[in-house]
Amino acid sequence: MASHVGAEDDEISAINVTPLVDVVLVLLVIFMITAPALYQNALKVQLPQAQSGEDQSKSTMQIVLDATGIITLQSKKVTLDELSAQIKTTHPRSSIIVADKKVEHGKVISIMDVLKANGVQKISFGVEKNN
Repeated sequence: MASHVGAEDDEISAINVTPLVDVVLVLLVIFMITAPALYQNALKVQLPQAQSGEDQSKSTMQIVLDATGIITLQSKKVTLDELSAQIKTTHPRSSIIVADKKVEHGKVISIMDVLKANGVQKISFGVEKNN
């Protein structure tokens, strides 16, 4: 009688990493989709309400203006001059201004003026849709 010595005693010497890569890629996609929503909720801006509110993710440049008048672009506080320089380098065709309802009207007009002076053709305002 012949027997195969060691055929059943071999240890697994390789680990299949394909399922691990699949799980990591799915988690990456989930984080990429949810990150903008989490960022938007982190900003302390109370948007005015309107009947015709739309999704804000359609614009190319989002400018946030909080109740104290601080301008935020891509999670970085900027001045009007820095905003103008950023617009000149990125050349967006449209922009959305997400301004707190308590901010001074003149500050919003200043941002609009900078956008128009630098060739932004479409300016929208962020609002919350009435329930």
